Amino acid sequence: MPFVSSLRSHQFLTLAIAVNALVNCTFVPVAAAQTAYPNKPIRLVVPFPAGGSVDVTSRALAQKLSEQLGQQVIVDNRPGAGGNMGMDAVAKSSADGYTLGMGALSTHAVNPSLYAKMPYDAVKDFAPISLVVVTPNVLVTNPQSLPATDVAGIVAYAKSSGGKVNCASGSNGSAGHLACELFKLQTGAPITHVPYKGAGPAMTDLLGGQVQMMFDNMASSAPQIKGGKLKAFAVTTPKRSALAPDLPTMAEVGIKDFDVFTWWGLFAPAGTPPEIVKRLALETAKALAAPDLREKWLASGAEPSASTPEEFRIFIGKELPKYARIVKESGAKVD
Repeated sequence: MPFVSSLRSHQFLTLAIAVNALVNCTFVPVAAAQTAYPNKPIRLVVPFPAGGSVDVTSRALAQKLSEQLGQQVIVDNRPGAGGNMGMDAVAKSSADGYTLGMGALSTHAVNPSLYAKMPYDAVKDFAPISLVVVTPNVLVTNPQSLPATDVAGIVAYAKSSGGKVNCASGSNGSAGHLACELFKLQTGAPITHVPYKGAGPAMTDLLGGQVQMMFDNMASSAPQIKGGKLKAFAVTTPKRSALAPDLPTMAEVGIKDFDVFTWWGLFAPAGTPPEIVKRLALETAKALAAPDLREKWLASGAEPSASTPEEFRIFIGKELPKYARIVKESGAKVD
């Protein structure tokens, strides 16, 4: 059972159903638009550094879309402020379908509550196109710098070390950041959150022992877990993941009410013509259904998860209050 099946409450279509639903929509305006759009390269803004899991995912999708659309889709990395800088550039771009953004949990669910002032409105300033990938988060440690055999041991070590345990994340507002805050809130462990400019630098310092633990997304940590360089303890979703069925949930190891997972999705600026949004949603669903892309992502710990634009809009509407509550209860702040 794929990981996304644990998110049934969000009522996403499977990839095959999503393709059929999009194909069967009334595409009267699209037939005319397809001859005109796209007639030049498309820019895909990735609001995170090159080399991280969001960047890798975006480049793979960009290649597929380039093949399908007959125009080059060019990735443009615009990192900064937990993804806010890049997505602000998207929001302020022309609504013509030639600038898109790979938004994420941080940019469209967490940051609106975490930052006192946002440069954009996560709902009003964007046209959701499709969810792209979901991936569970997993609690991992560097076993050389944090000698614990279970989660209770992590808590005990943190409490006995005088606040010397650091929890890395790829950025403020990421799922990893919020998972760190929840862990601190529910265990009382004196752990310090250390944000990085991307998952890549965070992983480098975790492997080097500069930080001791991390709630990383499965897509990023899977190779290091398999290689024995990191120790995995639990996933942060309510149900076990089919991507790592042997790993217990946080609830199973005694820490209740953990439901944090990473997602990325495709957005256009608000006001983008509906026929272009529908066309892009259809092409995204086709790309995500491609066996080579799907198998590659599943092997890396990511679940291709196409949706219709309306389903994606509803999903975001549920994520915003969920993380607003976590930010408020945990007292999470931008460091």
